[in-house]
Amino acid sequence: MTALSLPAWGRFGAVPVRRGAARLALVAAGLGAIGLLWWVGAAAVAADPRTAAFASFAPAPAFARFWLMLERGEAWAMAAPSLSRIVHGLAIAIAVGVPVGILVGASPSFRTATNLPFQILRMVSPLAWMPIAVLAFRTWDGAIVFLIAVAAVWPVLFATAAGYRRINPAWLRMSRNLGARPPHLLWFVILPAILPDVLTGIRLAVGIAWVVLVPAEFLGVTSGLGYAINDARDTLEYDRLAATVLLIGLIGFALDLVCQEAQARASWIRDP
Repeated sequence: MTALSLPAWGRFGAVPVRRGAARLALVAAGLGAIGLLWWVGAAAVAADPRTAAFASFAPAPAFARFWLMLERGEAWAMAAPSLSRIVHGLAIAIAVGVPVGILVGASPSFRTATNLPFQILRMVSPLAWMPIAVLAFRTWDGAIVFLIAVAAVWPVLFATAAGYRRINPAWLRMSRNLGARPPHLLWFVILPAILPDVLTGIRLAVGIAWVVLVPAEFLGVTSGLGYAINDARDTLEYDRLAATVLLIGLIGFALDLVCQEAQARASWIRDP
């Protein structure tokens, strides 16, 4: 029995390995294509006398500067203030978006009254609030955190509202019949039920906030990734500029992976 089962196990066990290898090959091909386009574009820029000053934007100088930034600790020094602003802005967006989203999902009257104002406000670019943020807050950090919160609150709010409206009404009726009070209903029924949707909204919010962060940090701050981009441009250090762009992309990708893992752990759907 064992001798017969080993070849079968080997055949079926090889399938995930082949799929994983194929997936890895596709990822490598995608990265290779982007790298090739970057190299070709940089070569064309270096060959043109009018744009030769930007030649250090090429992959080789950029990666060399990137590793140098990692070794010297410059990468963390640039990223830490930006991550702090992102965390504070997201915390405000979640603190506002989740309760208001539950209210929008639970109350048809409130949903009808707020739908048009919310839809109009969410269509306004967060950067359009920049003059108001500068006037309303005493510090540049406060203004940037406000802009991040304004950008991030809408995905959280609408995802939460959509999650609440998908709750099976029978769960709420059964909980009330069993004597659950509103706080128990909120903590033990509603929040667990909407958690996957909330995490989806947070994942979208992280992506939007990370995109808004860099131009927001063009304000009067002297730290962060946006400031580093501006400073590298002003000092004509295009290898540092390219390395900082690479760092922004990698950190954003890592943040999205964290959100994706949280979504997978909170999801009720499991692979067989």
